Amino acid sequence: MKAVVLRKPVEPDVLSYEEVPTPKVRQGWSLIKVKGFGINRSEIFTRHGWSPTVKLPRILGIECVGEVVKTTDPNRLHPGQRVISVMGGMGRAFDGSYAEEVLLPNKQIYSVQTDLDWDNLAAVPETYGTAFGSLKKLKLVDDNHLLIRGATSGVGVAAAKLARAMVPSITITGSTRHMEKAAELKAAGFDEVVQDKDQQLQISDQHYDRILELVGALTLPNSLTVSQADGIVCMTGELGGVWNLKEFEPISKLNGAYLTSFESGALNQETFDELFGLIKQNRLDVSPTKVFDLAHTADAQAFLDSHQSFGKVIVRVD
Repeated sequence: MKAVVLRKPVEPDVLSYEEVPTPKVRQGWSLIKVKGFGINRSEIFTRHGWSPTVKLPRILGIECVGEVVKTTDPNRLHPGQRVISVMGGMGRAFDGSYAEEVLLPNKQIYSVQTDLDWDNLAAVPETYGTAFGSLKKLKLVDDNHLLIRGATSGVGVAAAKLARAMVPSITITGSTRHMEKAAELKAAGFDEVVQDKDQQLQISDQHYDRILELVGALTLPNSLTVSQADGIVCMTGELGGVWNLKEFEPISKLNGAYLTSFESGALNQETFDELFGLIKQNRLDVSPTKVFDLAHTADAQAFLDSHQSFGKVIVRVD
């Protein structure tokens, strides 16, 4: 089969598109024909060599959509069934979805009932799943003012669409370092756009009921200062490339807010069923911003890593 292999930390243009052996099915695992997958920041971090636990060579890819080819779980899965998968070590502990076929543990293969085409479906699992799980942690209610920090990311755009569907009366502000993207953000459903400069929001006295922190530890201390005293801040992303807080003194830094977190490894069948029900009920536009083919996966990574990136980037596997 064809796959994109990372053999050493490299720039995207030398990711290796090559022929590799098709994985052999073993007990507890199933073989999936990949129809598409999203490109994620964590895969770019791994390509840069910033994931020391990932042993190379490795086929990257932490999510996919596709069809069952062979399964060892016939009570739940069957050949030709439409399925999705995220995380669970895919693309990190074992070879992932940057390939025509992928071998996955049965426990992290989820069935899906949807009329979305493959391109739209490929935009959902990691991105919309993470956004949905995070918004549930934020416990949104009517007339909340939600700040999405890192709004131009795939999860940021997805969160705005989902939040509007979940609580129509909500006000949504998005932050970005590049204010030239403000029109795109408003077209995606944001009510307001604020600039993020040197890890500080360029605002005066504004405070927010709910904050979805996608940039990560780099901007979390500043996000906490603009939360309402009884607000909720959900730490989800690490777009800023900083994983740890330094000299964090919680009593003063939390400013009376509640701090929680979400990570996509917590996604499960029940959550996906609820998410796809919400997408169908509200006829949400989940279409990706940019679509590449498998041979140009390196270009997909390069685009996501550029200043031009916006929303979700996917790769179609024909």
